Amino acid sequence: MGRLAETFFNAEVIATYLPALLSGFRVTLELAAAVVTLGILLGLALAMLRAFRFRLLNGLIVAFVDVFRTLPQLVVMVFAYFGLPYAGITISAFAAAVLGLALVLAAFAEEAFWAAITAIPRGQWEAARSTGLSFGQALASVVMPQAVRIAIPLLTNRTIAITKGTALASVISVPEILDKAQSAMSISANASPLIVGAGLYLAIFGPFVVVSRWLERRYGWII
Repeated sequence: MGRLAETFFNAEVIATYLPALLSGFRVTLELAAAVVTLGILLGLALAMLRAFRFRLLNGLIVAFVDVFRTLPQLVVMVFAYFGLPYAGITISAFAAAVLGLALVLAAFAEEAFWAAITAIPRGQWEAARSTGLSFGQALASVVMPQAVRIAIPLLTNRTIAITKGTALASVISVPEILDKAQSAMSISANASPLIVGAGLYLAIFGPFVVVSRWLERRYGWII
């Protein structure tokens, strides 16, 4: 037990590297917030555009969704950071991580929102249009408030799974929790920083999981 505590719960090592790990915690928190916000809003916008049923636009949206639901998150992230400069577009490692993860999340979010839109009874559309609302007004004022509620249980688990991909950002040197923990572990030759890093991930995603379960219970009856 002594060797276990010294290797994984070394108080001296933890105290030395805790400030760096807390810095990584802040970066991970910012990264997760940006990915969730951008990914869900983009997915919502694409689903709403798809509802207008413009053939060419719908084909592009479906192609986008199929591609980014298939590609691994790490591949998208690495391409955004190392590939875009060849096209004359240079972005920071943080922006590349946000872009890569948000695009993957947007693809899954679009499908969730689109499934919810198509689940709304046709009578809801017809009733809204009969009051004089345009198609866009009916979509925004009548259909989407219901569709968002339906989509919430579909989105929560996928959002958590993709957002945990923030740990992959260490590959492109984003100074998030895993990057700081791996660096501290290499320098100290001790696994304690990795255990602290795991605890910090729990601090971020634990409440996220609790909230997602509440949302599923609150809105799950709709589907």
